[in-house]
Amino acid sequence: MKKYDKLVRDLIPEIIRKDGKECSVKIVSEKEKLPLLEEKLKEEVNEYLEDKNIEELADVIEVLFGLAEALGYSEEDLVKAREKKRDERGGFKDGVVLGEVW
Repeated sequence: MKKYDKLVRDLIPEIIRKDGKECSVKIVSEKEKLPLLEEKLKEEVNEYLEDKNIEELADVIEVLFGLAEALGYSEEDLVKAREKKRDERGGFKDGVVLGEVW
């Protein structure tokens, strides 16, 4: 038996059971979920930094959407905030590195 005690995607228990295994789960409160999502974000960012693939980037986005919801925002709110900030301050497409300011 392997112990995890970490937040997983909603369908993971179903996937485990379809694979012929059993698992225990608990549903946490909204208050308990926020720090678990923050830990999950660290995990997913580290996995991206290690593997550098689009699946890991998708996991990061999914956790960000979960964090937004836990804070009372929708996915649309998060996307709109991103667009607003990008319109006002730009994105990261050009590779601009700031040196000195005087």
